[in-house]
Amino acid sequence: MKKGNHTLIFEFLFQGFSSFHEQHLTLFVVFLALYILTLAGNVIIVTIIRIDRHLHTPMYFFLCTLSTSETVYTLVIVPRMLSSLVGMSQPISLAGCATQMFFFVTFGITNCFLLTAMGYDRYVAICNPLRYTIIMNKKACAQLVWGACSIGLVVAMTQVTSVFRLPFCGTKVAHFFCDIRPVMKLSCINTNINEILTVIISVLVLVAPMGLVFISYVLIISTILKIASAEGRKKAFATCASHLTVVIVHYGCASIAYLKPKSENTRDQDQLISVTYTVITPLLNPVVYTLRNREVKDALYRAMGRKHS
Repeated sequence: MKKGNHTLIFEFLFQGFSSFHEQHLTLFVVFLALYILTLAGNVIIVTIIRIDRHLHTPMYFFLCTLSTSETVYTLVIVPRMLSSLVGMSQPISLAGCATQMFFFVTFGITNCFLLTAMGYDRYVAICNPLRYTIIMNKKACAQLVWGACSIGLVVAMTQVTSVFRLPFCGTKVAHFFCDIRPVMKLSCINTNINEILTVIISVLVLVAPMGLVFISYVLIISTILKIASAEGRKKAFATCASHLTVVIVHYGCASIAYLKPKSENTRDQDQLISVTYTVITPLLNPVVYTLRNREVKDALYRAMGRKHS
């Protein structure tokens, strides 16, 4: 259907992993296994934190919220990606594409700021331990989570509205989900203003949280180094190691995807980066916190003990 010089587009098709056609079945098996592990890992983390009173602390409240957010984040993208790998790809309506982009941006940005809140929590725990319970009270924790979610919602509404005001001429999204730049490339008109808006938003929601986490860890490390006993220093570092590992991978992948020049990578490279932050990173959270965190491991043993008793 045409309107003026533009064809009205009502649906999109994902090109997905078309350049890896012969490896589709292998990719399906690998991604399905990773997805099942991600869902199982995050469900276990949330369940253990909720049922074990030893984990009813601000640190694990944030971790529980992050695991919940990342579970929804993967549900928005991965099932459709898996179906496309086994030849069940269906067109997605404009409304469906906008909805997917909205939830992807909302939860992606919420996760960034939840990691920042977790960094602040570790800063207070190590640098101001005597006032920790006063500063990180239930109200403060709820406000930090609400702030992270609110920023995600506001940015998502702004971003999605700006993208879907564009007239579209193309129908084939060179990606496996409705990411911002691949959808904008289908526009009939110049998208420089949208590109500038995307860069500004990316800087604000990635560089600002990364800066806050960096400042937190500079103060944390300087405090830890002042601890007299080697055992005390080791214990303090151990409480931060899991969070720092997740932060480096999460912000690293997101920065490569959204802060690089738009023409720097090929489509296959872009998809590889996207797989990392949509499939691998959400799995990293439960794996790191389960394997590297003694309190979570102890809680799992207690839960299994109760189950077998």
